[in-house]
Amino acid sequence: MKKHSKQLIVVGDRVLVRVEEGEERTKVGLYLPATAVDNQAVQGGTIVATGPGSPLPMVEEHLDEPWKITGSKETRHVPMQARVGDYALFFRKAAVEITFEDETYLVVPQAAILTLARPT
Repeated sequence: MKKHSKQLIVVGDRVLVRVEEGEERTKVGLYLPATAVDNQAVQGGTIVATGPGSPLPMVEEHLDEPWKITGSKETRHVPMQARVGDYALFFRKAAVEITFEDETYLVVPQAAILTLARPT
């Protein structure tokens, strides 16, 4: 995500969420029960950036013949299920609030996301 001269990069298996203030019914039509809204246990928002996912460990093909290993390989990642533009419903306690260039966002680990609503 880039604004002006700075770039905000999301790392690992985290997503950057633009917050939707707590309402009983979200903009995408999900109904949140009063217990979830009152306690702020669950919150929703639109995903504006995602990290690359969790890195996979390197598996060496030639462990018994190290001279056959060629150069450095690029890091591979487990792909993220969440995408930019998705509406995410997530556990509020797992989120970290940040402010980037006068806008407030939440950084949420993918494991804290309960559901995704994807535009078709």
